[in-house]
Amino acid sequence: MQLFDIDEIADYNAPDHLIPLAERMRAETLDDYLGQKHIAGEKGIIRSFVKNKTLFSLILWGPPGSGKTTLAKILAKESDAKFFDINAVSSSVKELREIIAKAKDIVSSGRRVLLFIDEIHRFNKAQQDALLHSVERGIITLIGATTENPSFEVNSALLSRCRTLTLNALEEEDLASILEKALREDVILSKKNITIDKSCKDIFIEAAGGDARKLLNLLEITIKISDNETDDRLNITADKIKTALLSDSLKYDKKGEYHYDVISAFIKSVRGSDPDAAVYYLARMLNGGEDPKFIARRLIILASEDIGNASPNGLLLAKAAFDSIHIIGMPEARIILAQATTYLASQPKSNAAYLAINKAMETVKQTGDRIQVPLHLRNAPTKLMKELNYGKEYKYSHDYENHFAAQQFLPDELKNEQFYLPTENGLEKGIKERLKALWAKIKRY
Repeated sequence: MQLFDIDEIADYNAPDHLIPLAERMRAETLDDYLGQKHIAGEKGIIRSFVKNKTLFSLILWGPPGSGKTTLAKILAKESDAKFFDINAVSSSVKELREIIAKAKDIVSSGRRVLLFIDEIHRFNKAQQDALLHSVERGIITLIGATTENPSFEVNSALLSRCRTLTLNALEEEDLASILEKALREDVILSKKNITIDKSCKDIFIEAAGGDARKLLNLLEITIKISDNETDDRLNITADKIKTALLSDSLKYDKKGEYHYDVISAFIKSVRGSDPDAAVYYLARMLNGGEDPKFIARRLIILASEDIGNASPNGLLLAKAAFDSIHIIGMPEARIILAQATTYLASQPKSNAAYLAINKAMETVKQTGDRIQVPLHLRNAPTKLMKELNYGKEYKYSHDYENHFAAQQFLPDELKNEQFYLPTENGLEKGIKERLKALWAKIKRY
């Protein structure tokens, strides 16, 4: 187990050039922390924790590079808590119990213990259960970090004893501030004569995709490439950034580096009906240590977003794959994922359901609740409601031929609107033909 106790290494200072830029630029106080204003700003809950010297067990849910680890370290420092940092992938129940045993001695002396667990969603049930009692008794204050929805993976009993805070991908203005601060204040970069124009800054920010760690790592690689030149002035250009983006330094990393590029290629290969490319990128992710459940969840989303009613069984198979992986685990889970991946990649595609809900959501966003439900569709449980014509003239579909009665369901203001536009692909072609026949007189399909 790699157990990080901040007190034990506080007096050790590694040479600056051996510390990654992202670590050198890690904020140590809340005033230096950039981003997440909804929880770390002046009126945010994190700010109130620091101000009132209080601390509660938390689950920090957000994308890579959004500041989860930094927040945990700041909270530990501000509350003078003993800080332990572990990763759920490399720890075991035995090792976790050793930490808890240490925590009991520390707490008995009057000092709080904060245990930060990165990738807490990777803890199995036994590991999470081992935490539960210590959190309940106040032996440890837990801060768990996850990129996955904690409702799916964190034990409900443990989750109920923690407050979940959602972190967002960093805004462009936050990334711009982090970039400027690194160039201006970093102990190494501030001593270099670096020139970089706005267009190149924009490339860095776009390439980061809301991830501060990715931004700083890309900056560091670009500068190392530029450092090979003899000119005293380091001139950052678009070509050098592109070279850095293609550098072997950006290996697959399930915590963020290159992670989203590979998952993007995987999803696009399935969407593009290329099972060979899809299974190749699947192998890349599994070889890099990716959580099989993360991949399976993406396949469930894809089955609805990109296949939909063109092949409805795709969603059933994707869900079955997710359930099976829970039972089987690796290494055999790779076979289940391969079956689901190749099946979904081979199916006819339709994003009609995805487009339909997006269009409907946008309509609701614009109109709000001001558009009334038609009277004949309203529920009429009371006499008064019946007197107001609630439910009047509603046609019960099953009383009619083919279990269909032509009538208006949308409000008058939207009666000619069409949200769902079935494609000609797979089973959806039959859906389109049936709807067209049913609604030929009053609606277009």
